[in-house]
Amino acid sequence: MLSRSASTLNLRNLMAGAALAAVSALALAADPAPVAAPAAAEATATPAVGTAAPGFRLQDQNGKWISLDEQRGKWVVLYFYPKDQTPGCTTEACEFRDDVFAFRKADAVVLGISVDDVESHKAFSEKHGLPFSLLADATKEITRKYGVLTNFGPMVIARRDTFLIDPQGKIVRHYEKVKPDGHSKAVLADIAELKAAKPKG
Repeated sequence: MLSRSASTLNLRNLMAGAALAAVSALALAADPAPVAAPAAAEATATPAVGTAAPGFRLQDQNGKWISLDEQRGKWVVLYFYPKDQTPGCTTEACEFRDDVFAFRKADAVVLGISVDDVESHKAFSEKHGLPFSLLADATKEITRKYGVLTNFGPMVIARRDTFLIDPQGKIVRHYEKVKPDGHSKAVLADIAELKAAKPKG
């Protein structure tokens, strides 16, 4: 049987232990919660219709460097799309492929951009026989510059938007959140309309 002094000592040790545990719990509770990382797709304003199209220089599916400056004097259909080999993106690309001679007749060049890399573009292009350049924006710099970088779950992708750029390098149409079916024909119709409205001389 413990003596009175031993019992008192044990009680003090228990109380001290409980106090230490309480202090530790408070310290843990006081630690700030981890700060969530900023969204990968930072909101950026899209360039307005009527303004100069932001420049770029990117590699296509064949490793060739393509710049916007090189397209001066032509209409440019710059279409951003989410992901190679996905259903909507395949539909959109194949419609542009099927209309490629009409675009060439209209003195227009089609350029696709996504954040996929060169090898991904190469496989996508070869599978579907795409006769135009797919530009690899793996750093996401140009997609962000055009204001179409967005989050899709854990992925950061390009929104399905198209910019029609005139021969002087100015944005004349911005198609937002495009539906792939019929988009190519709609762009062709707008090019024809804009060319017809252009003053002669």
